[in-house]
Parts: sequence; C-alpha cells; structure tokens
Amino acid sequence: MNKWDTEEAIRRWDMHAGNFTAKYTEEGDRSREVLLNPALQACMRPLGGKKVLDAGCGEGYLSRKMARAGALVEAVDYSTEMLRLAKERTPSALGITYHHGNLEKLEMFGDQSFDLIVSNMVIQDLAHYEQAIAEMQRLLVPGGRFIFSILHPCFQTPQSGWVKDDTGKKLYWKVDQYFNEGPLEQAIPYDQEEKFLYFHRTLSSYVQTIIEAGLLLEGMIEPKPSAEMLEKYPHFHEDLNVTNFLIFTTRRLG
Repeated sequence: MNKWDTEEAIRRWDMHAGNFTAKYTEEGDRSREVLLNPALQACMRPLGGKKVLDAGCGEGYLSRKMARAGALVEAVDYSTEMLRLAKERTPSALGITYHHGNLEKLEMFGDQSFDLIVSNMVIQDLAHYEQAIAEMQRLLVPGGRFIFSILHPCFQTPQSGWVKDDTGKKLYWKVDQYFNEGPLEQAIPYDQEEKFLYFHRTLSSYVQTIIEAGLLLEGMIEPKPSAEMLEKYPHFHEDLNVTNFLIFTTRRLG
C-alpha cells in the first residue's frame, strides 16, 4: 500500500479527475448545487471588485461563478488534471488565473494578497491541514475572510453510514470511531479499487487550528436543502436527517 499522505491524495485526484467531473454543470455536482453553493454564496456576498482566491479550485466551476459575480479571481489546485480541465472549461473573458500549488504552502502568492479566500471541500484532503489554514491567514488582508467547507467531521467518521433493514430501507445514520483521526478512503469512485483519500479530524481539532492560526471563527453552517431544492430534487429529503457538510466562516484579525 502506498503511504497515505497529501501526495497520495493528489495522485488519486489526478487519476479520477475526468470521471469525477464528467457530469459537472456550472453548479458543480448535485450536492454542490443543492447544499453547498447556496450556503457558500450567502457567506461570500458581496463579491464585486474583491480579490478572491479559490483555494483548491478543482475544475473551476466556483471560480467561474465568483468571477461572473464580479470578483477578481485567482485559483489554485494541487491536481494538474483538474487544472487542465479548469482551463479548458473557463472562458478567457472571465480573467481567471489558474496556478498549480498545494495549499499547505503557496509560495507564488505574497502576504496579504486577498480580500477573500474560499476553499470548497479541500482542507479535508490535506495531510497537513494546520499548515494550510495558517497559509490562508498569511494570504489575507487584515479583516479579510477565509471560508471553507469540509465533510462534516461529526457525522462522516470512520465506519459511519446508513444502517438499513433487510429490505434495504434506511433506518438511521451510524457514527463510530469519531476520535480516530487520520487518513481514510471515501466510498467514491464506486467502481474503482482506489478511492479518494481524505483525512478525518474532530470538530475540536478544526476549531483549535483556526484559533491557533490567528483567525476569528465567525460562524459555522450545516447546509440543508431549501424547499425549492426539495421540490426540484425530492430525494434530498434524507439530508434533513443528517448533514454531510460543514462550512466555517473566519476572519483575519488586525
């Protein structure tokens, strides 16, 4: 088995980038459309004229959304395959600059370069997340904001998942081994032996890391589907039973 670290996570993202994003729309995948995007957009407003970093941009859908909302966007990702897709899918008129880099150390950017940094479902994919969060603090102007989403650490744990009856009906969501921090494989891609790699941490570990980085924790959001989204996608009713995601909103002091 390969060592489960950030480099291994990168290798797997490069391997699966095309398949993972093949059905992406300009809202990303369905979970992003229904749950993450509405909550993130509410946190980010207003974007007009702000210098924004999409930290872990993937194939760039969120970068494009922010640019169309008036932000001056730079984007970075550690997967060369994701960056290739991002450049292919991004009209040059949007003015987005894509960079190759690992959030754990972004030497291409100077101190206090951005008004806002958004990292959507990325921090969990880094072995050295403390370094990455400290790096985001370095890159923000005083008063600048860092917003990031992750798999919810209280519900997405080692051995978590739906418990079903003999007919396959979902009964309840099981949580287990919450305090076992470390690397795990996700359930996706379903048809591949090597799954995506992520790193489980407790909620308190994330909060303490934010504080130690010199960021003010302003809020936490657990996204749930709106009535409009439930009408459009009724199967998301099960997301009213347990939340899959958590969004942190933070601000640089001073």
